[in-house]
Amino acid sequence: MGDRKNGIEIFVQSVSDGSMSDEEVVQYLTDIFENGLEPDETVLLTEKMRDSGTVIQWPDEIGSLVVDKHSTGGVGDKVSIALAPALAACGAKVPMISGRGLGHTGGTLDKLESIPGFRTDISVEKLIEQVSRIGVAMVGQTEDLVPADRRMYALRDVSGLVASVPLITGSIISKKAAEGIRALVLDVKTGRAAFMKERASAEELARSMKNVAEGMGISTTCLITSMDHPIGHAVGNSLEIVESVEALCGRGPNDLEELVCIQGGLLLHSIGLAVDQGHGSAMILDSLYDGSAFGKFLEMVEAQGGNTSIFDSDQDLYAGLGLISPELYSTDIFSGHNGWVSDIDAISIADLCLNIGAGRTELEGSIDHAVGVVIHVGVGSPISANEIVATVYHRGGLSDDLHDIESAFIISENNQTPTSRILGVV
Repeated sequence: MGDRKNGIEIFVQSVSDGSMSDEEVVQYLTDIFENGLEPDETVLLTEKMRDSGTVIQWPDEIGSLVVDKHSTGGVGDKVSIALAPALAACGAKVPMISGRGLGHTGGTLDKLESIPGFRTDISVEKLIEQVSRIGVAMVGQTEDLVPADRRMYALRDVSGLVASVPLITGSIISKKAAEGIRALVLDVKTGRAAFMKERASAEELARSMKNVAEGMGISTTCLITSMDHPIGHAVGNSLEIVESVEALCGRGPNDLEELVCIQGGLLLHSIGLAVDQGHGSAMILDSLYDGSAFGKFLEMVEAQGGNTSIFDSDQDLYAGLGLISPELYSTDIFSGHNGWVSDIDAISIADLCLNIGAGRTELEGSIDHAVGVVIHVGVGSPISANEIVATVYHRGGLSDDLHDIESAFIISENNQTPTSRILGVV
């Protein structure tokens, strides 16, 4: 056992300093992929990955208030964009380091970069200053943070070694631990449009991440949430910014508001700003309705170079985000018959968005921030024949994709009752 642990330390050091070739790194990762790691070995791997770069040190007066959340990815998942400012409005400090979209999963950085001028590439020093001053920053991973993970992830991606619980755990938790956080909420999604399609697999990953994060001194709660249907009504970068602003102003869709309030409540309770999760959720909800969460969002946008004037009115926001443009077409999708909406297939919606340019198939690929889909109904909605169920914002033709999005909406003769997205807590 001691030799294995010593080997993990040497491996991470060799990945970081370049003394191990790509072929050797892949060989070592393949061994983990095929044989797994013991829980204490996964903790050690994660700690060494964290320590391969800068670990943020916070001023004593705010260190106990630093929190973050992580989602394993979904369709229409804009929770972070509303949650981080709401937490800051309630007194928490949120240095949210996020990623870009790949495949059918959207990325928080891409959505934020829909805002003209918004910069996600700020230094660690600037991150510390901004979070200390206004309570929130939403940025990309810098060169200083967890460099071992960047190389390991790239090699896992090209070698088919992504779907490993210890390696996923190390990748996610090392980055969060490098932020110097005290509390963490992990949103592990399961369902058709989730990375972990089976609930048992999602729970296995959740337990691994929780055990490792808590082994590194981070108070951690894992939610298992459903990812069969898109979250909210908007899918696509600029469109999701619009819906995030709606949520920040107390006008967001119910499922998005539920996820924001429950995750925020758990974090506020974890750092002692709320007496329990229910109290914390009520604090988050109040911040969405009294304007304080939206105020923090505007402070963050301004601090990171974004144009806040587009948020002065709905018309400015749509125009400022490129949603009013002669090059952008809109096509309505209609229901075929009467009934109730019983299903909205998130994968079909996501694939359409990918095809029209809202997503990317490789990490360095470009995206179109303006295109996407707005869904006008939800599961359980009554529907009439020829009623509009969705609007697609696109450039150029759509003929090859129309059938796919039409088939995403399943209409039933029986009424359907919407259920909570939260399936359990680990």
